[in-house]
Amino acid sequence: MKQLALDIGLSTGPTLSNFCAGPNAAALRHLELWVGVKDSASAAHRSPVPTYLWGPNGSGKSHLLKAAREALREQGARVGWLDASVADAPEFNECWAAVMLDDVHLYTAQQQHTAFNWFVNAQTHQRPVLAAGEFAPVELKLRDDLRTRLGWGHIFGLQPLSEPERRAVLRQAADARGVFLGDEVMDYMLTRFSRDLGSLMELLELLDGYALQTKRAITIPLIKSMMDNH
Repeated sequence: MKQLALDIGLSTGPTLSNFCAGPNAAALRHLELWVGVKDSASAAHRSPVPTYLWGPNGSGKSHLLKAAREALREQGARVGWLDASVADAPEFNECWAAVMLDDVHLYTAQQQHTAFNWFVNAQTHQRPVLAAGEFAPVELKLRDDLRTRLGWGHIFGLQPLSEPERRAVLRQAADARGVFLGDEVMDYMLTRFSRDLGSLMELLELLDGYALQTKRAITIPLIKSMMDNH
């Protein structure tokens, strides 16, 4: 089965409002309150205490970090962003409203050096740090000074949605689009494609667009046809 290219035809990126919290409601609420500061004067009062999110792949860590980054950008703020794909990170910038560190468990020695430098500067300038990784702080294979800093603030362990929760959210999203997903189609989507909710939502969006384009209902043959045409 061909893997679906999920980076095409998407209208929206991760936001706090489109995060399906399930068992992760506490982390979502924490970030909603944190990004709720609307102007530069009151942003100075945003807590500088760091926040660390951890959990397995598909639990929503990167979604929440990217959603928080987008929320700050909408407020006109700039942030420092570092993930495992960034090869040449800039120096810390005092204009940043926050520092965000994604997938810290994958950091190279150089990226760990950058993250530690940013962390120290963020503390000096009273800027918060939002970070995410696959493991709890104590289990991270990182330099000790970075690992201990990641573990001293707010810590939230995230869990992927259960299959019934994913089905319920997928059904609700389909209903909101006026799309009918039969049980056999739902089974097919959950067994043949990535099971994390973000990928399923993107798949639904692509299927809805393809169904409208071809004037057909969403069925297993339609899914196979779309796959053959991408």
